[in-house]
Amino acid sequence: MKSQIDEKYFIEQIQDIKEALGEELIILTHHYQRKEIVDVGDYRGDSFGLSKTAAEDKAARFIVFCGVHFMAESAEILSQPHHTVQIPDQNAGCPMADMADIYNVERAWKDVASITGKDAIMPIAYMNSDARIKAFCGRHGGAVCTSSNALAAFGWGFGRREKIFFFPDKHLGYNTGNQMGIQPDEMIVWDPKKPLGGNTQESIKKAKVILWDGHCHVHTRFRVEHVLKMRKEYPEARIVVHPECTREVVELADEAGSTSFIVKYVENAPPDTTIIVGTEINLINRLALENPDKEVLELHYSLCPNMFKINLKNLLWSLENIGQANVITVPEAVKTDARIALDRMLALTD
Repeated sequence: MKSQIDEKYFIEQIQDIKEALGEELIILTHHYQRKEIVDVGDYRGDSFGLSKTAAEDKAARFIVFCGVHFMAESAEILSQPHHTVQIPDQNAGCPMADMADIYNVERAWKDVASITGKDAIMPIAYMNSDARIKAFCGRHGGAVCTSSNALAAFGWGFGRREKIFFFPDKHLGYNTGNQMGIQPDEMIVWDPKKPLGGNTQESIKKAKVILWDGHCHVHTRFRVEHVLKMRKEYPEARIVVHPECTREVVELADEAGSTSFIVKYVENAPPDTTIIVGTEINLINRLALENPDKEVLELHYSLCPNMFKINLKNLLWSLENIGQANVITVPEAVKTDARIALDRMLALTD
């Protein structure tokens, strides 16, 4: 009972501040946020779509991003000078983004370039990466991509150089390379803890795609046995998963696509369809609520604990300290180079 009273209080306070600030405030909510956060937000979507929406808003002064840290960073990189970007909880990080730190990436780049020549390698960073990794791509002629346009980004990269160095998610990279028909022995994984990433000079020369050894904890929880179990229980169901899942899971699913793809897939499915979804549980629960004419089920329970750190209490606190608390700042030099890589990605989608 007390929690319901607290929730009602927080929502009322949040709505009061929103009303007082009007167009000066935008609350962005990622698809993986809990329902009560999405309900009080102004926009919901994936990280890049939200950042782009906020950056184009000339009336807003304050952008509060309910997501994880790299998402708020991306909003800051794309923001206009009069924008201030905040996050309700600075500790809402992304373990996968942290798997590719700039020191190790630069060291790996030098190692590979010493074997292939730097003009042979195209760096492409997944949106789920630190601002310094995006900036690294900008400096070296590369681009950023999302799970929606990874295939286009790979095509763009191969149109300019022989090899792609992709970080930080090896599964998205492998699944994208597989879509392009690249052979498994032409894709290698770079483990930064090992000399030459655990590879030989010969395998590096032969490789078309070098994959950083990173992964998403949410999507690697889905395993082959989960797919087989649900196939047996729901033989008529359709299974759709995120491409951050392992190759084996993606190959067994009916469809694989970005978070936005999954949302549209469920929305566009015929009534009475059973859809089994392999992604974060908060999105699945909301899809089930919003599509009562279909049966939407989880492939397996998988919660993003960092997304879950954002709650009504810390959202209200950030609004009460608007423009002051948990402000996201990216150094100007980093911002400039990262913006170059993001602009290259935008050119892929225009």
